[in-house]
Amino acid sequence: QVQLVESGGGLVQPGGSLRLFCAASGIIFSLYAMNWYRQAPGKQRELVATIFRGGITNYVESVKGRFTISRDNANNTVYLQMNNLKPEDTAVYYCNTKVGVDVWGQGTQVTVSS
Repeated sequence: QVQLVESGGGLVQPGGSLRLFCAASGIIFSLYAMNWYRQAPGKQRELVATIFRGGITNYVESVKGRFTISRDNANNTVYLQMNNLKPEDTAVYYCNTKVGVDVWGQGTQVTVSS
């Protein structure tokens, strides 16, 4: 059974930083691309960042230069470093991978507010 568990969300002021963590189990982690999505109230879930098995990364335009996705295959963990946070980054952030079907974590709330 594949499980993804996120942590690291919280309340931060504009311009601040947070680091999200996603611990995976039940898969050979190094073989799979990993994704971070987010969903703000009243909006559709949005793909924020992807890291492929070889380490290549992709980002949605709105976070380029501010967010960094990385992975630690030895510890089955994917990270999302978020810098220079803006109020529009406020959302529930979800870790995701696709193993024939989409697998989601429970989400972690990120709130950017003064």
